[in-house]
Amino acid sequence: MTLKLNLSADLETKLRQRAAAAGKDPEAFALEVLNEKLRGPETLAEILAPVHKEFRESGMSEEDLRALSEKALLDSRSRRGGA
Repeated sequence: MTLKLNLSADLETKLRQRAAAAGKDPEAFALEVLNEKLRGPETLAEILAPVHKEFRESGMSEEDLRALSEKALLDSRSRRGGA
């Protein structure tokens, strides 16, 4: 499908700048943006996938993570003066 859009000068400038920053031509960048927008919201699993991958690759155990989280919580509370 071919789609013809009339963009304001400001929107065209933004599109060209962001496309250039991404190393893409404006048409390819606009198509990418449309695909992302129309895809719908990500699931929590999709959002957290990079974090889960990094955890698995770290070699840290679940107990290590639990201890680290508890320490961070205690440190945060002590900085705020809470218990």
